[in-house]
Amino acid sequence: MKAIYPGSFDPVTNGHIDIIERASEFFDEIVVAVMINSKKQYLFSLEERRSLVEESFQNNKKIKVDTFEGLLVDYMRQHHYRAIIKGLRTLTDYGYEAQMALTNKNLFKEAETFFIHSSEKYSFLSSSIIREVYFNGGRLSGFIPDHVEKALVEKIQAARNT
Repeated sequence: MKAIYPGSFDPVTNGHIDIIERASEFFDEIVVAVMINSKKQYLFSLEERRSLVEESFQNNKKIKVDTFEGLLVDYMRQHHYRAIIKGLRTLTDYGYEAQMALTNKNLFKEAETFFIHSSEKYSFLSSSIIREVYFNGGRLSGFIPDHVEKALVEKIQAARNT
């Protein structure tokens, strides 16, 4: 069975990677769908986010990366996906994700959402926390892959030099 793991990934974190790699043990193929949300301001461009995700999974042939804009269920119909993978860190995540799962099911009856709890060591981690820690001079080691940290440092330094 094929599954989709949607998200902004601004940037991709070790928490995302952990959920996706664990899910790949149960699915034949997972597409990590990097989304465009016109209401959000991103640190990294769509292509940068896609590239960082691709590099994170370059050694796992079961994981593909794509981009999309619009409704997830429209993408799913177009590409013949029925399974959605969502990671859960907190009770708040569950409330939001359960609502989204029911909405997706209502819009596309074949859609099934599979929830995977984050590993305890990543249960606090989010892309926005990564950005906040970085902007305030905190240590990122263990939170994001090395190539993502390098891209983040370069992005911020370039912005400061303009």
